Amino acid sequence: MPELQKPCPHCSGPLTVYTNPVPTVDILITIPGQGIVLIERRNPPPGWAIPGGFIDYGESAEQAAIREALEETGLDVELTGLFGVYSDPQRDPRQHTISTIFTALARNPEQLRAGDDAGAVRVFPLTALPEQLAFDHGRILGEYRQRYLALNAPARAR
Repeated sequence: MPELQKPCPHCSGPLTVYTNPVPTVDILITIPGQGIVLIERRNPPPGWAIPGGFIDYGESAEQAAIREALEETGLDVELTGLFGVYSDPQRDPRQHTISTIFTALARNPEQLRAGDDAGAVRVFPLTALPEQLAFDHGRILGEYRQRYLALNAPARAR
C-alpha cells in the first residue's frame, strides 16, 4: 500500500499517511416502462454516467446512494438491491475508487431534473444506451442489461 511520511502537526515526529481507495456509490435507477436514468457529466471525465458519487464520512453506502440520486437527478428512490461492487484500480482516472452499485426505483419520475454536477439527465432504454460512457459504466450497464434481459425473458426461452 503506498504511503507518505509527513511531519506530525503536534510533535513534528514522522506521521504515516496511507493512500487507500475511496468508497463511492452508483445507483441504477429504473423508471418502469421507460428505462434507466443516466446523467451527462458536467465535470471531467466527460460522458454519460450512472448517477452516484462519494460516500461522506459518517454516512452509510445506502444513505449516500439515496442522497446522490436526489442531488444528481431530483429523484426520490427506493433501493431495491445490491447489484455489485466494482474495484478495478483504473475504473476512475482521477483516483482509485471502490463503488458499491445499488438498484433502485424512482418514486417520483415526474421530478427528473439535472442537478449537482449533472449537466443533463435522461432516461435511456437498455437497448439504446449512449456510446460515450464515463468510468467503467459501459461494463456495469452491459452486465445489468444481461441480467435484466435474462430475468425478463419468456420462461420457454430460458
